Amino acid sequence: MKKTYVTSMPNHIGAFLKASKCFSALGINITRVSYNKAVDSHTLFIDAEGTEEQLNKADIELQKIGYLQSNANKTSVVLIEFCLDDKPGSVTNILTLINDFNFNISYISSQENGTDYQYFKMGLYVEDVDKISEFLSEAEKLCKVRVINYNSSEKVYDNSIFYNTYVMGLAQTMGLSEEISRELLVHVNLAMQTLDEQGLSPYRTFDSISKFAELLGASKGKAFEPRISTHKISDNTEIVLIEPPCGSNTIIIKSNDKVLFIDSGYACYGDEMLEVIHKVVPDFDEIKKTILVTHADVDHCGLLPLFDEIIASSKTALCLKNEYLGNDGYREKNSLHKPYINICKILTSYQTTNPDKIKIMWNDIENLTEPLTQIGFFDFEELHFEVYEGKGGHLPGETVLIDYAKHIAITGDIYINVHGLTPKQAEYNQYAPILMTSVDTDPKLCADERKSIIGRLGVGTWQIFGAHGFKKDYSVNS
Repeated sequence: MKKTYVTSMPNHIGAFLKASKCFSALGINITRVSYNKAVDSHTLFIDAEGTEEQLNKADIELQKIGYLQSNANKTSVVLIEFCLDDKPGSVTNILTLINDFNFNISYISSQENGTDYQYFKMGLYVEDVDKISEFLSEAEKLCKVRVINYNSSEKVYDNSIFYNTYVMGLAQTMGLSEEISRELLVHVNLAMQTLDEQGLSPYRTFDSISKFAELLGASKGKAFEPRISTHKISDNTEIVLIEPPCGSNTIIIKSNDKVLFIDSGYACYGDEMLEVIHKVVPDFDEIKKTILVTHADVDHCGLLPLFDEIIASSKTALCLKNEYLGNDGYREKNSLHKPYINICKILTSYQTTNPDKIKIMWNDIENLTEPLTQIGFFDFEELHFEVYEGKGGHLPGETVLIDYAKHIAITGDIYINVHGLTPKQAEYNQYAPILMTSVDTDPKLCADERKSIIGRLGVGTWQIFGAHGFKKDYSVNS
């Protein structure tokens, strides 16, 4: 079995050697090591492989030598800006106060700016967080003081327990447990290592992860305000479009008193979405709950555990099954995307789906030759869809549904109404490409798939329901 150790090692010669000898003596193989002094001078990540008994013994040995982080949540790094008179010795009183409180300085940045003041930014390593308020009160007697976020500190990471402070911030935003936070810590490190090995700066990406978490958290509870619209298809059929601020739309088709869901948004909005769904479908708890999934992305599959039956393409079903078995999904198979997908899954409380619920409606076509290939049909009461599978431009297994009689197209993420996004949706959508390089597996192929969708629409006025943004009305002239 494999295990990731988050070790807090002394910053001196031979520290890693001591840990390595511990593993070697127990016959444990080290499969990955990550350490960057410029980012965090204390934390070293070690992936180890051995038997359960060997790894349990390693826990004990590392605990004995003080390498396991047992007090991570009792420490903090506080970044503070002091506005000091620009004259000799002005910083001395602040340094004296820091010394009196026994705080360690882990980062300093200051530069004259042509004014009578100079701004000193300092990172203070604090073991007793209760002392921070008292320190700030005393510091304010000497000069103006401002507590700042690492994102604002000239894009310089603190070099003392960066990972813990960063992850604690994300965890608090999303209300994650300590156990989940430690798992998040590992994936944040993997993201850092992935960027480092490519020679890329981590700052923009890590700022984006923080902003992503802030947007998710800011839309929780009473702040969850999706745009909801109803679209009449016939006397007996209507489509309700639910557009949350973050994540995919949820489509509810009501036809002849039957209900079908398409895509389900993020898991972290489960309570909020259930409240909305009960207003649209009052007897939701009593009916058989069926959902069709356009593809296996996190923001489309978050609420799948709520449903009794999940309709999916063969490739989508395979991806969901692999996740359930603890294997990589399509996104995680790309090593550049894997850390961010895992971070997203943790932040959004994603849970895998029992594959016994999944119903594969159409035969798999392994080697698709066209951007869009018809794989079968799907009937739901008054609606009669032709079903197409994309070649994988956005994600393998992606499906598009077109009803030629009712002039309806349901296009998932292949085709979305980018001009029909709310301001919050537009803000959310700008971060996924930064985190994963691109939301599309193959952007050029996805563009060809979009063209193919439009090319398949016949003469008339169409209603196109994408997975993000408002419905798009589209006319095809003869």
